[in-house]
This record gives sequence, C-alpha cells and structure tokens, in this order.
Amino acid sequence: MDKLVERESATRSPLVAAPALAVQFFLIPLAVVGITVAVYVGFRSLLADDRKAQDYLAEVRTGGLDRRWPAAYELSRQMADPKVRADRTLAPALVKAFVDAKDDDPRVRQYLALAIGRLDPPLPPDAIAELKKTVDSSDGDARISAIWALGSSGDPSAIATLEPLYESPDAGVRKMTVYALGALPGDTQLATLRAALQDAAADVRWNAAVALARKGQHDGVPVLRQMLDRQYVEQTVKREVRLDEDRDPIADVMISGLRAAATLKDAALKSTVATLSQSDRSMKVRQAALEALKVMG
Repeated sequence: MDKLVERESATRSPLVAAPALAVQFFLIPLAVVGITVAVYVGFRSLLADDRKAQDYLAEVRTGGLDRRWPAAYELSRQMADPKVRADRTLAPALVKAFVDAKDDDPRVRQYLALAIGRLDPPLPPDAIAELKKTVDSSDGDARISAIWALGSSGDPSAIATLEPLYESPDAGVRKMTVYALGALPGDTQLATLRAALQDAAADVRWNAAVALARKGQHDGVPVLRQMLDRQYVEQTVKREVRLDEDRDPIADVMISGLRAAATLKDAALKSTVATLSQSDRSMKVRQAALEALKVMG
C-alpha cells in the first residue's frame, strides 16, 4: 500500500508534470504558429511580383489574351514612379505597343494611354499624334484615357483636338475634356472653360471652376462657393461611400474647392473658408481649410 501511495504521489508531482504542460500549452501552439508563418511566407513569395516596366511591356506585346491587359495595367501603375519614368527608352516602346494594340482588347490601349500620359513631358510627337487619333475611339474608356493623357502632355497643340470634345453628349467625356483643357498651358481654351461653368453635370462645372482658378480667372467663384457648401454637395453627390475604402467623396469635392480657392486667393471666399476651418464635420476638410487660409493670408 505504501508503494502504491508513493507511486501515485510521484505521478502527480508538479516537477514531473511541468514538461508535459510545457509541451501542451507552449511548444504545440508555438509549432502551429511557426507552420502558419512558414505557409504565409511561402505564399507571399509565390505571389510576389518583382517584374520591371520592360518586362510588363514585353508581356503586352507577346503575352496571351488573358495576360496582355493586366500587364498593361501593371505597367501604367509602375509609370507613376519617377524612377521608372526616368528610363527614356520606355517612351518609344510604349508608343509602338500602343499603335500595335489598335485591334487588341480595348483595355490594353486604355492602360497604355495612361502609361503614356505619365511620361515626363515633352511627349514624343508620335505619341501625341496617336493619342489625338484615339480621342475619337468608339471605346469610351480608351477615349477618356487618351483625353487625360493629352491633358498631361503639356502640349498646347492638343487644345485644338480637345475643345470639340466638349460638345459630346457623354458627361464623362466632357468632364475629362474640361480637366485636360485646364491642365494644358495657354489661354485659348478659356472660352470653353467658361461655357462649362453652365454645364448640366455638376462634375463638369466643378472641373471648369477649378481649371479657371488654376489659370487665375475669377469667373468660377460662384461655382467654387457651391463646392464649399456641404449641404449643396451632399445633395448633389450621389456616389456611395464604400466601407472598405477610406474615401469620402463629399469631402473630396470640398477639398478640391478649397485648393482652388487658395490658388485664386479671392477675398469673397475667405469667410467661407474660415468657417469650414472651424466647424466642418470632416477633419480632412478642416485641415484643408486651414492650409487654404494660410495661403490666402
């Protein structure tokens, strides 16, 4: 009986049980975490894409149908990096790929137009010529991308091509046209921008007011005042706010108006800007208003 008691006591001794508890509550979970991390790192290494702009360009030219437009999309994203744009060999290759994609998936030309528009100006003359041809494309997305690219080109010769597009029944085309005209140097487009202040689409009017402000013209002040009126913008903007995105379309419009007001430094807008800096519900709008006030003096 004594031996049985001794054996039972030894079995229940904390010193004997400690290694088992360590395995159960520490080593096993640690091993599970380690395996999970290893699997995650493995998948990340498989998904990682360290290809360069030239690699995507090659895939645009020689890839399969289901790979060309994603490659063009990734290329357009990479062109936002100044280090990528510094490669001057990209420009002629981009233009050639753009021309060769004339009968390809329209998305290929859409994203290649965006990539060309992100080149540092001046753009090659053949790039300007091809973009001018594309503004008459039957594909709406490629057309809008080409309009944007011409606006980013800094080439005043694009104005004559763009101005007739303001007569389009498509509000999206008119909106991008007004934006592009405002981005290009010169004053020959002022009449079109002033006409756009009366456009039926609010987005077009707002783009026109901002464009005129960038050119030092005060014609758009009444429209800018509407952009700074939260109640008006909330009634006008119909875009839904996605919960998975940190974006507020109403604040975006107001901040654009504030930046235009700061550029213009019109005294008639100063009291409105001051009020927004103190009482608007959006902290982003308040901050933009404070920055505008500093510029406005």
